[in-house]
Amino acid sequence: QVNKGVLQAHTNGILTNTSLMVTGGAWREAVEIAKSLPTLAIGLHLTLVQGRAALSPSQIPKITDGQGNFSNNAMYSGLRYYFSGRVLSQIRSECRAQIERFLCTGLRLSHVDGHLNIHMHPSVIEILLSLKDEYRIPALRLTKENVFSRHALAGGFACRKTWEAFIFANLARAAEKKLHQHGFGFPDNLFGLHQSGAVDETYLLRLLPTLKAGVSEIYCHPSLLPCPVVSRWTPTYRRDLELQALTSQKVRDVVSQEGIQLVS
Repeated sequence: QVNKGVLQAHTNGILTNTSLMVTGGAWREAVEIAKSLPTLAIGLHLTLVQGRAALSPSQIPKITDGQGNFSNNAMYSGLRYYFSGRVLSQIRSECRAQIERFLCTGLRLSHVDGHLNIHMHPSVIEILLSLKDEYRIPALRLTKENVFSRHALAGGFACRKTWEAFIFANLARAAEKKLHQHGFGFPDNLFGLHQSGAVDETYLLRLLPTLKAGVSEIYCHPSLLPCPVVSRWTPTYRRDLELQALTSQKVRDVVSQEGIQLVS
Protein backbone atom coordinates (compact mmCIF):
# COMPACT_ATOMS: atom_id res chain seq x y z
CA GLN A 1 0.00 0.00 0.00
CA VAL A 2 2.92 2.36 0.65
CA ASN A 3 4.33 1.58 -2.79
CA LYS A 4 0.97 2.33 -4.39
CA GLY A 5 0.68 5.54 -2.39
CA VAL A 6 4.09 6.72 -3.58
CA LEU A 7 3.12 5.86 -7.16
CA GLN A 8 -0.04 7.95 -6.92
CA ALA A 9 1.70 10.84 -5.15
CA HIS A 10 4.21 11.06 -7.99
CA THR A 11 2.03 10.45 -11.02
CA ASN A 12 -0.91 12.53 -9.78
CA GLY A 13 0.79 14.91 -7.36
CA ILE A 14 3.86 16.82 -6.29
CA LEU A 15 6.08 14.00 -4.98
CA THR A 16 9.46 13.97 -6.74
CA ASN A 17 11.74 12.01 -4.42
CA THR A 18 11.33 8.92 -2.25
CA SER A 19 13.43 6.47 -0.26
CA LEU A 20 13.66 2.69 -0.59
CA MET A 21 13.97 0.28 2.34
CA VAL A 22 15.90 -2.55 0.68
CA THR A 23 15.06 -4.94 3.51
CA GLY A 24 11.33 -4.18 3.58
CA GLY A 25 8.79 -6.86 2.77
CA ALA A 26 7.69 -5.24 -0.52
CA TRP A 27 11.03 -3.81 -1.64
CA ARG A 28 11.18 -5.78 -4.89
CA GLU A 29 7.77 -4.45 -5.90
CA ALA A 30 9.00 -0.96 -5.03
CA VAL A 31 11.98 -1.40 -7.35
CA GLU A 32 9.76 -2.44 -10.25
CA ILE A 33 7.51 0.58 -9.69
CA ALA A 34 10.54 2.87 -9.45
CA LYS A 35 11.90 1.57 -12.75
CA SER A 36 8.63 2.51 -14.42
CA LEU A 37 8.93 6.10 -13.12
CA PRO A 38 12.10 7.65 -14.57
CA THR A 39 11.13 11.09 -13.24
CA LEU A 40 10.98 9.86 -9.62
CA ALA A 41 14.31 10.13 -7.77
CA ILE A 42 15.06 7.21 -5.42
CA GLY A 43 17.32 7.17 -2.38
CA LEU A 44 18.24 4.57 0.23
CA HIS A 45 16.26 4.52 3.48
CA LEU A 46 18.98 3.01 5.65
CA THR A 47 17.47 0.65 8.24
CA LEU A 48 19.36 -0.07 11.47
CA VAL A 49 16.43 -0.08 13.91
CA GLN A 50 12.84 -1.37 13.73
CA GLY A 51 13.41 -3.55 10.71
CA ARG A 52 15.37 -6.40 9.14
CA ALA A 53 19.02 -6.56 8.17
CA ALA A 54 20.43 -7.33 4.73
CA LEU A 55 23.20 -9.50 6.20
CA SER A 56 22.56 -12.83 7.93
CA PRO A 57 22.31 -12.91 11.75
CA SER A 58 25.58 -14.85 11.97
CA GLN A 59 27.43 -11.96 10.29
CA ILE A 60 26.09 -9.24 12.59
CA PRO A 61 25.07 -10.93 15.87
CA LYS A 62 25.77 -7.80 17.94
CA ILE A 63 23.07 -5.73 16.25
CA THR A 64 20.36 -8.27 15.30
CA ASP A 65 18.51 -11.16 16.88
CA GLY A 66 18.57 -14.75 15.60
CA GLN A 67 16.02 -13.93 12.90
CA GLY A 68 17.96 -10.94 11.56
CA ASN A 69 15.80 -8.26 13.16
CA PHE A 70 17.15 -5.03 14.63
CA SER A 71 15.97 -3.87 18.03
CA ASN A 72 12.67 -1.99 18.08
CA ASN A 73 14.02 0.30 20.81
CA ALA A 74 15.60 3.29 19.09
CA MET A 75 17.04 4.76 22.31
CA TYR A 76 18.71 1.50 23.29
CA SER A 77 20.10 1.02 19.80
CA GLY A 78 21.44 4.56 19.66
CA LEU A 79 23.40 4.12 22.88
CA ARG A 80 24.87 0.78 21.81
CA TYR A 81 25.82 2.13 18.39
CA TYR A 82 27.74 4.94 20.06
CA PHE A 83 29.68 3.12 22.78
CA SER A 84 30.63 -0.26 21.33
CA GLY A 85 33.50 -0.66 18.86
CA ARG A 86 32.50 -4.22 17.91
CA VAL A 87 29.00 -3.04 17.21
CA LEU A 88 30.34 -0.23 15.03
CA SER A 89 32.21 -2.69 12.81
CA GLN A 90 29.02 -4.65 12.21
CA ILE A 91 27.06 -1.48 11.47
CA ARG A 92 29.62 -0.61 8.80
CA SER A 93 29.19 -4.04 7.21
CA GLU A 94 25.41 -3.70 7.23
CA CYS A 95 25.57 -0.20 5.72
CA ARG A 96 27.70 -1.57 2.92
CA ALA A 97 25.29 -4.44 2.36
CA GLN A 98 22.24 -2.18 2.11
CA ILE A 99 23.99 0.27 -0.22
CA GLU A 100 25.17 -2.58 -2.44
CA ARG A 101 21.70 -4.15 -2.53
CA PHE A 102 20.31 -0.79 -3.65
CA LEU A 103 22.93 -0.36 -6.36
CA CYS A 104 22.35 -3.91 -7.63
CA THR A 105 18.78 -2.91 -8.52
CA GLY A 106 20.14 -0.68 -11.26
CA LEU A 107 18.41 2.37 -9.80
CA ARG A 108 20.35 5.62 -9.61
CA LEU A 109 21.09 6.54 -6.00
CA SER A 110 19.62 9.99 -5.33
CA HIS A 111 20.57 10.22 -1.66
CA VAL A 112 20.76 8.36 1.65
CA ASP A 113 18.53 8.96 4.65
CA GLY A 114 17.58 6.67 7.52
CA HIS A 115 14.65 4.97 9.18
CA LEU A 116 13.86 7.05 12.28
CA ASN A 117 16.65 9.29 10.90
CA ILE A 118 19.27 6.82 12.15
CA HIS A 119 21.65 8.21 9.52
CA MET A 120 22.04 11.28 11.78
CA HIS A 121 23.53 9.17 14.58
CA PRO A 122 27.14 10.35 15.07
CA SER A 123 28.58 6.87 14.49
CA VAL A 124 26.41 6.13 11.46
CA ILE A 125 27.05 9.44 9.74
CA GLU A 126 30.81 8.92 10.12
CA ILE A 127 30.44 5.58 8.36
CA LEU A 128 28.45 7.17 5.54
CA LEU A 129 31.03 9.92 5.17
CA SER A 130 33.75 7.30 4.80
CA LEU A 131 31.72 5.43 2.14
CA LYS A 132 30.78 8.50 0.08
CA ASP A 133 33.44 8.23 -2.61
CA GLU A 134 33.43 4.44 -2.82
CA TYR A 135 29.70 4.30 -3.52
CA ARG A 136 29.31 7.77 -5.04
CA ILE A 137 26.69 8.88 -2.53
CA PRO A 138 25.66 12.35 -3.78
CA ALA A 139 23.48 13.62 -0.95
CA LEU A 140 22.19 13.04 2.57
CA ARG A 141 19.13 14.33 4.34
CA LEU A 142 20.09 16.91 6.95
CA THR A 143 17.34 16.38 9.50
CA LYS A 144 16.60 19.69 11.13
CA GLU A 145 13.52 21.86 11.24
CA ASN A 146 12.75 25.11 13.00
CA VAL A 147 10.19 24.07 15.60
CA PHE A 148 8.88 27.64 15.94
CA SER A 149 8.05 27.74 12.24
CA ARG A 150 6.29 24.43 12.67
CA HIS A 151 4.16 25.79 15.53
CA ALA A 152 3.16 28.73 13.35
CA LEU A 153 1.92 26.33 10.66
CA ALA A 154 0.23 23.71 12.87
CA GLY A 155 -0.35 23.39 16.58
CA GLY A 156 -0.32 20.41 18.92
CA PHE A 157 2.29 18.16 20.56
CA ALA A 158 4.34 21.17 21.67
CA CYS A 159 6.41 19.46 24.37
CA ARG A 160 7.28 16.38 22.33
CA LYS A 161 8.07 18.39 19.21
CA THR A 162 10.26 20.87 21.08
CA TRP A 163 12.29 18.05 22.63
CA GLU A 164 12.53 16.34 19.23
CA ALA A 165 13.71 19.60 17.67
CA PHE A 166 16.38 20.04 20.35
CA ILE A 167 17.83 16.58 19.68
CA PHE A 168 17.93 16.96 15.91
CA ALA A 169 19.24 20.52 16.05
CA ASN A 170 22.27 19.32 17.98
CA LEU A 171 22.84 16.34 15.67
CA ALA A 172 22.45 18.56 12.61
CA ARG A 173 24.84 21.20 13.91
CA ALA A 174 27.66 18.65 14.06
CA ALA A 175 26.65 16.93 10.83
CA GLU A 176 26.33 20.02 8.65
CA LYS A 177 30.00 20.95 8.89
CA LYS A 178 31.02 17.42 7.97
CA LEU A 179 28.67 17.28 5.00
CA HIS A 180 30.16 20.53 3.69
CA GLN A 181 33.70 19.23 4.19
CA HIS A 182 32.99 15.98 2.32
CA GLY A 183 31.09 17.60 -0.53
CA PHE A 184 27.68 16.09 0.20
CA GLY A 185 24.58 17.72 -1.17
CA PHE A 186 21.70 18.37 1.22
CA PRO A 187 18.56 20.53 1.20
CA ASP A 188 18.70 24.06 2.58
CA ASN A 189 15.50 23.55 4.54
CA LEU A 190 13.35 20.67 5.76
CA PHE A 191 9.67 20.78 6.73
CA GLY A 192 7.26 18.19 8.08
CA LEU A 193 9.56 16.41 10.54
CA HIS A 194 7.59 17.72 13.51
CA GLN A 195 4.34 17.18 11.64
CA SER A 196 5.00 13.51 10.81
CA GLY A 197 1.82 11.68 9.94
CA ALA A 198 -0.18 14.91 9.68
CA VAL A 199 1.22 16.70 6.63
CA ASP A 200 -2.29 17.37 5.35
CA GLU A 201 -3.66 19.77 2.76
CA THR A 202 -4.10 22.62 5.24
CA TYR A 203 -0.47 22.33 6.35
CA LEU A 204 0.86 22.38 2.78
CA LEU A 205 -1.34 25.31 1.75
CA ARG A 206 0.07 27.30 4.66
CA LEU A 207 3.66 26.17 4.11
CA LEU A 208 4.18 26.50 0.36
CA PRO A 209 3.77 30.30 0.09
CA THR A 210 6.36 30.77 2.87
CA LEU A 211 9.18 28.82 1.21
CA LYS A 212 12.39 30.79 0.71
CA ALA A 213 14.89 30.57 -2.13
CA GLY A 214 16.89 27.35 -2.16
CA VAL A 215 16.04 23.66 -1.92
CA SER A 216 13.37 22.66 0.59
CA GLU A 217 12.47 19.08 1.46
CA ILE A 218 8.95 18.30 2.65
CA TYR A 219 9.05 15.24 4.85
CA CYS A 220 5.98 13.02 4.41
CA HIS A 221 4.64 9.45 4.61
CA PRO A 222 1.92 8.88 1.98
CA SER A 223 0.17 5.53 1.71
CA LEU A 224 -3.08 3.93 0.76
CA LEU A 225 -4.99 2.49 3.71
CA PRO A 226 -5.66 0.03 5.22
CA CYS A 227 -2.07 -1.16 5.54
CA PRO A 228 -1.45 -3.42 8.57
CA VAL A 229 2.33 -3.02 8.49
CA VAL A 230 2.45 0.78 8.73
CA SER A 231 -0.53 0.84 11.09
CA ARG A 232 1.44 -1.37 13.46
CA TRP A 233 4.43 0.96 13.56
CA THR A 234 2.70 4.33 13.23
CA PRO A 235 -0.92 3.89 14.39
CA THR A 236 -1.51 7.65 14.76
CA TYR A 237 -0.23 8.64 11.30
CA ARG A 238 -2.89 9.75 8.80
CA ARG A 239 -1.00 8.56 5.76
CA ASP A 240 -4.14 8.65 3.65
CA LEU A 241 -4.54 12.37 4.37
CA GLU A 242 -0.90 12.96 3.46
CA LEU A 243 -1.49 11.20 0.13
CA GLN A 244 -4.58 13.34 -0.45
CA ALA A 245 -2.54 16.46 0.31
CA LEU A 246 0.23 15.56 -2.13
CA THR A 247 -2.31 14.96 -4.90
CA SER A 248 -4.58 17.91 -4.03
CA GLN A 249 -5.43 20.19 -6.94
CA LYS A 250 -5.36 23.16 -4.54
CA VAL A 251 -1.81 22.27 -3.54
CA ARG A 252 -0.74 21.82 -7.15
CA ASP A 253 -2.26 25.20 -8.00
CA VAL A 254 -0.26 26.91 -5.23
CA VAL A 255 2.95 25.23 -6.44
CA SER A 256 2.30 26.72 -9.88
CA GLN A 257 1.25 30.15 -8.59
CA GLU A 258 4.30 30.46 -6.34
CA GLY A 259 6.70 29.43 -9.09
CA ILE A 260 7.95 26.45 -7.08
CA GLN A 261 10.10 24.04 -9.07
CA LEU A 262 9.69 20.38 -8.14
CA VAL A 263 13.14 18.78 -7.92
CA SER A 264 14.93 15.84 -6.33
